[in-house]
Amino acid sequence: MTPIEANKAGAISNPTTIAIVGDVHDQWNDADAHALQALNVDLALFVGDFGNEAIDIVRQIAAVSVPKAVILGNHDAWYTASRQNRKKCPYDHTKEDRVQQQLDALGGSHVGFGKLEVPQCNLTVVGARPFSWGGANWRYKRFYRERYNISSFADSTAKICASVDAARQDTLIFLGHNGPAGFGSQAHNICGRDWKRSGGDYGDPDFADAIAHAQQSNRHVALVTFGHMHHELRHDKTRLRERLVVDDYGTVYINGAQVPRVIEINSGRHRSFTLVTLQHGIVQTVRLVWVNNIDTIVSEEYLYGSTSKTTPPLDLVMNLG
Repeated sequence: MTPIEANKAGAISNPTTIAIVGDVHDQWNDADAHALQALNVDLALFVGDFGNEAIDIVRQIAAVSVPKAVILGNHDAWYTASRQNRKKCPYDHTKEDRVQQQLDALGGSHVGFGKLEVPQCNLTVVGARPFSWGGANWRYKRFYRERYNISSFADSTAKICASVDAARQDTLIFLGHNGPAGFGSQAHNICGRDWKRSGGDYGDPDFADAIAHAQQSNRHVALVTFGHMHHELRHDKTRLRERLVVDDYGTVYINGAQVPRVIEINSGRHRSFTLVTLQHGIVQTVRLVWVNNIDTIVSEEYLYGSTSKTTPPLDLVMNLG
């Protein structure tokens, strides 16, 4: 059944609103959770990098009452996956496993190499490879072998594809920490390597192959979202990274890595969220919004689905109620 057929059958009648929470990097507290609740979304997607194995923040994320799917990023295994960083670890690995503590805290909301069924929205969230650093080289060999019995990109693709094949809802959403390969090699591309002036495609090939498998299997992929590659570029301060692309299947890809996601200005602290509206399984609008301390949207920028694509920052006030 296609998304349109599902709608005709009455499976979905109301729009679905999704909040994407970009790389947190230690910027999360009760006010963020309250702001997310006030946005009145149907689902929240967290793209990872909560901190350097920041178990306390991950526990706060786990306690968020909004329905959610989470994937952990490379910083969430900072002192575990990398041999070099293990030498700098502030705790004893023989006594603690903070990666596992994060996974235990998140439970079924962590979708890395798995999935989350959201039947009330007719969505299945499929998770890509967790803890991804990005790029075409297979990194963290021992980590992935010991944790997931994964030894190659091909193994990883197969594991993600198994979740695709088992998905029970009509519409799929993919959630990764890093994005898929195949969207350009310039530094400003959605997964472009910006810390080297030569650029390069730093997307994940296994992620790209799993998405292709879903599309070629006639699964409807409405949305692919991820973070990791921050919007602000390392060497080019004249522009931002591409934050949204649409492929030939009509799938919308969103890079949610607005970093910092919390800013201080004269009027107070503002928190960013990317809001996606779906109707009949099709993305209608994508907005980057900033919410103030009284849970009011004070700025929004349309990335997709509006004739007016941008608004001046922090100039639009709309009470959430």
